[in-house]
Amino acid sequence: MDDMTQLLELLEKGVSACHVVMAAEESLKKEGFTPLYMEKEWEIVLGGRYYINHHDTTLVAFTVGENYTQSDSIRLAAAHTDFPCLKIKPNPEVCLKSYGKVNVECYGGGIWNTWLDRPLSIAGRVALKSEDVFAPKMRFVDFNRPLMTIPNLAIHMNREVNKGIELNKQTDMLPIIGCIPTEQKDEKFFLELLAEELQVNKEEILDYELTVYVAEKPFFTGIKEAFISSPRLDNLTSVYALLQGISKGNRRGGINVAALFDHEEIGSRTKQGAASLLLRDILLRIVKNLGGNEKDAESAIYRSMLLSVDVAHALHPNQPGKMDITNQPALNKGFCIKEASGQSYATDCRAVAVVQQICEQENILYQKFVNRSDMPGGSTLGAIASSILPIPTVDMGVPILAMHSARELMGREDIDSLVRFLSAWYML
Repeated sequence: MDDMTQLLELLEKGVSACHVVMAAEESLKKEGFTPLYMEKEWEIVLGGRYYINHHDTTLVAFTVGENYTQSDSIRLAAAHTDFPCLKIKPNPEVCLKSYGKVNVECYGGGIWNTWLDRPLSIAGRVALKSEDVFAPKMRFVDFNRPLMTIPNLAIHMNREVNKGIELNKQTDMLPIIGCIPTEQKDEKFFLELLAEELQVNKEEILDYELTVYVAEKPFFTGIKEAFISSPRLDNLTSVYALLQGISKGNRRGGINVAALFDHEEIGSRTKQGAASLLLRDILLRIVKNLGGNEKDAESAIYRSMLLSVDVAHALHPNQPGKMDITNQPALNKGFCIKEASGQSYATDCRAVAVVQQICEQENILYQKFVNRSDMPGGSTLGAIASSILPIPTVDMGVPILAMHSARELMGREDIDSLVRFLSAWYML
């Protein structure tokens, strides 16, 4: 199975943050990684490969070089498992005439009009009743079929639609899921559907975290299939590259770490996000388990360097004026190093120089991205994570078009440059 096939498989499997983590676990286990648990004792050895699943939607993997010493460095890279989507609210059943709709809220900053008229499905995790009230039974679900859609309003009823229409997130974004007979309009039709999918009684369902996702497959497009069009390129391209890099990179000394955080699209300030103490706690624990004391662990952190791996904006061929006047990355010209003086992207010229020298040494294509001075862009987990771990940090990622759309577009060669770089990062 070639690497591009593995990327497409991850894009199809990663339909919620917990499904991204499950796919990552499957990949890591095949590469010899062993699970560890934060609430249990660790036994780690030189040459070992490990990962921690944190609350189902965040994962941290690490390797220890077979020749590791306390004076070695730690190399880190981080990406995120979440993406702009719709989340299903509690008590979601909405009936209007014979239509059954599902009450949802918008998660992250999606281009919501691109979600209209798409096949939509549902995935996530569900909490069920248990004998021990402090340990609910957790089940994962993926309906894995087109189940809902959000129909557009016909142009005859909305003559100004092609001039641009603002969608109301509460009234315009509710998917329809079926026709509900009048005599059943007060029944819990969605809960019944969920219980049937899980093969449990609906009374067993206590709560859920359910993602509505675009149920479309990725595909190649363009002359010689130069591009990939797919949902969730942001940020499963980076998740894929980190998994490939830490699996292939076999540094004999030092510690390699790949962190896949949830909740980047809503600010990262959660127990599963990059603003938590999770990564710092894991680094301290690794060094101490390898025989270091508190001072050794603190010193090791300050010998570290972090890569924040997230997608970048490519020059739009129909809107070139939206790009900076001298930095204009294009698809299939290499991954992007992202810089911003306001630190929305973690910018450190010494750290950037390290990345550039690796690229030049390994003959890896790269480009630089900055926003127009009059058009501030988004942010990543890089600056947030480096405020918890005050170490040199670089933002990077593959350039894409239509970021945060229901489908995004990337150059297939750029993922190769990112994987090659991360493999070198974890190897040299």
